[in-house]
Amino acid sequence: MSETSEKTTHFGFETVREAEKAGRVQGVFNSVASKYDVMNDVMSMGIHRVWKDAMMDWLAPRPGQRLLDVAGGTGDISFRFLKRAGHGHATVLDLTEPMLVEGRKRAEAAQMADSLDWVVGDAMALPFEDNTFDVYTISFGIRNVTRPQDALNEAYRVLKPGGRLMVLEFSQLPNDGLQKLYDLYSFNVIPRMGQLIANDRDSYQYLVESIRKFPDQETFLGMVRKAGFENAKYRNLSMGIAALHSGWKI
Repeated sequence: MSETSEKTTHFGFETVREAEKAGRVQGVFNSVASKYDVMNDVMSMGIHRVWKDAMMDWLAPRPGQRLLDVAGGTGDISFRFLKRAGHGHATVLDLTEPMLVEGRKRAEAAQMADSLDWVVGDAMALPFEDNTFDVYTISFGIRNVTRPQDALNEAYRVLKPGGRLMVLEFSQLPNDGLQKLYDLYSFNVIPRMGQLIANDRDSYQYLVESIRKFPDQETFLGMVRKAGFENAKYRNLSMGIAALHSGWKI
């Protein structure tokens, strides 16, 4: 067995070989694809829509920009981006084809198919040339990547000089008491909702656990800077339940 294959990472609270994680994550999203948007509403009580609007407010899309939305799934961020920009182009990349199929259906229903591309691909090895995109977004996806630092490095590579990175991800509340209350909700309610709505408790148990294993705001900010991004900063949303990280390729 090679040294690389022996490296381990987290799949929720479980320790797995790095080589296994992408397939395990793919299995989760294959399972929940058709119910993913409904479950987002349930898990966040609809607040994910407010967070995504806050992301667009800070991003301030401009006409003609090219977006790469990684782990873009059903296209939620890309649709918002294109509506704010007025006109532009978005490429949605995701590891899981059933998520992209759901997104294409939404794009056709919204008559936005001409402004979107859908690509099956890996965040750690993007199938694009250097200096291609004006904006890179990843929303509730980077915690599922086997090596998040590699994904940030790839984001830097494919962005044009002057390009913008924006990461929206669940994060950590700075208050221990509030964090404990949130954990009680997360671990007791969300997997049960997953069972009721998507007939899949295990996938939502993983999603809850993956949030707890993800680096806190300051640690992740350091990773953004390590990738080469400048003027990097973050904003907490809903007291830190989620956070937005921003950086620029100068």
